[in-house]
Amino acid sequence: MGLLTFEHSKATYGADFGLYGLAVAALAAWIVAHATAAQALPLAALVGLGLAGWTLLEYLLHRFVLHGLPPFRRWHAEHHARPSALICSPTLLSGTLVLLLVFVPAALLGNWLQACALTLGLLAGYLGYAVTHHALHHWPGDSRWLRRRKRWHGLHHHHRQPGRYGVTTSFWDRVFSTGASSRPITESRLP
Repeated sequence: MGLLTFEHSKATYGADFGLYGLAVAALAAWIVAHATAAQALPLAALVGLGLAGWTLLEYLLHRFVLHGLPPFRRWHAEHHARPSALICSPTLLSGTLVLLLVFVPAALLGNWLQACALTLGLLAGYLGYAVTHHALHHWPGDSRWLRRRKRWHGLHHHHRQPGRYGVTTSFWDRVFSTGASSRPITESRLP
């Protein structure tokens, strides 16, 4: 394992889930402790915006950074070559980017509570993505949704035509016509 690699030990890989889980719980607890009843709906909307924003960010990062920009393209190609390897972005890198590109601007444009709500939504989306991506490569497909996501992601990994960049949803692939097929993957079309 070289200095510039995204492959992690089991402990470091697992810590990412734990640290982001704690961050989500801490932000949610802080918001609940400090928000008034009148702020509940606007803050919930910001959490929803953060979640929705994550799905677009997930798509854009996967399509244009991981499949486009060196050295990320090379590192991501290693994930494609060894999909069960424990390869992911270092927590320090992803956490710093969320802090600098989401939390700080949101705090400057609004207030701490609003910044926490938006960041909570984005981090919850990221955590959902991380768990989903791990499940796609390491868990059996026990649910219909997971089997559909596994099939979609498997086609991304093994199909010669680029596309299917969404991991948690195919919505943005449909919006940007990168789904490589207009036919939805249905239960009857699963292997």
